[in-house]
Amino acid sequence: MYSRVTLVEVDTVRATVEEALGVFTERVLPSLRELEGYEGVLVLSTPEGKGMLVSFWDTEEALERAVPFAVAELERNMTLFGSPPGREHYEVAFADLPVVA
Repeated sequence: MYSRVTLVEVDTVRATVEEALGVFTERVLPSLRELEGYEGVLVLSTPEGKGMLVSFWDTEEALERAVPFAVAELERNMTLFGSPPGREHYEVAFADLPVVA
């Protein structure tokens, strides 16, 4: 399994963290779920607007195929961010995650 880590900072003058999460869950997530090899995502946030998205992919190739989608979505929603997002790719070496609704 492979992951993409995207670091974001919501411009809290323009939008709340909850509004940005709403954009993600309503506009981005449905399309993300349709991508081949998509395994899931964690979204972490702070009240100050810092956030981390960790998406999971079944293969490195699936992760790479999803890059254009990720870039396009970040550009489409750039007005939510105070600075350009940072991105890194990792192989998932171990996971012991809680079940969260």
